[in-house]
Amino acid sequence: MRRTPILFNLMLAAGLIGLAPEAPAQAPAPAPAPRQAAPPKAAPAPPAPALPAQKPYKAVAVTLPAPTRDAALDALRKDLAEIVKRKDRAALAQKVAAREFFWERDFSGGFDPKKPSIDNLVAALTLDADDGSGWDMLAAFVAEPSIGPLPGRPATVCAPAIPQLDEQARDALLESTATDGVEWNYPRAAGLQVRGAPQANAPVIETLGLNLVRVLGFEDKDGDADPVRNAWARVATPGGKAGFVAPNALVSPYTDRICYVKEGAAPWRIGGYIGGGD
Repeated sequence: MRRTPILFNLMLAAGLIGLAPEAPAQAPAPAPAPRQAAPPKAAPAPPAPALPAQKPYKAVAVTLPAPTRDAALDALRKDLAEIVKRKDRAALAQKVAAREFFWERDFSGGFDPKKPSIDNLVAALTLDADDGSGWDMLAAFVAEPSIGPLPGRPATVCAPAIPQLDEQARDALLESTATDGVEWNYPRAAGLQVRGAPQANAPVIETLGLNLVRVLGFEDKDGDADPVRNAWARVATPGGKAGFVAPNALVSPYTDRICYVKEGAAPWRIGGYIGGGD
């Protein structure tokens, strides 16, 4: 057997020869991160609750007058739209008839025949309201697509147009349903779709003809100051169903109206107002 040389052993003992250092211990591998739990899936929105069925009623037909077509009247309404944007009362005064301005259904007594026409129009529309609501109302009248003659007043048209209907049939409808006349509206055109929810893509449950339809209320989700004009209407159909129709698709026979007059060769002017009564 070969022996280790004595000199090597002595040098090793004296520390003149070092042994190879031990390899450092490796750090333990980090523990795997805990698996993130998947976020819970959002529950699907529950379907809109079905509205209670309504009692069917006899449809009462409504006839709309042929729309007034007049380039001069269109020009006036275009000018008024610009005046409304500026809230320019002085310019508006130039577009109001100087004489014989009328205000029908003024049950609150706001009309003063001794005052200038513009003052009565301002009172009727509350154009002096701090929130600008009167000017907003005038803007809506000027943009109203339906316009037609005012019975009993020649050379006078109003917006929205005034419909014709069988008064006796309407009275019988109110009696049979124990309702008030203000609960009833009519579509702007035949073929208005009634949907199962106040959404444009909701299923159609019935299609209305040009008849009176009962309004049950309005869905004003955005808190709008004028829900009647800008909210979905909840209606009861002649067939006994309840649903919703799109905003501004219905008109009340008793809605406020602005009227325009023309005397001979004179240009069209705002000549009257219907509404505003208590």
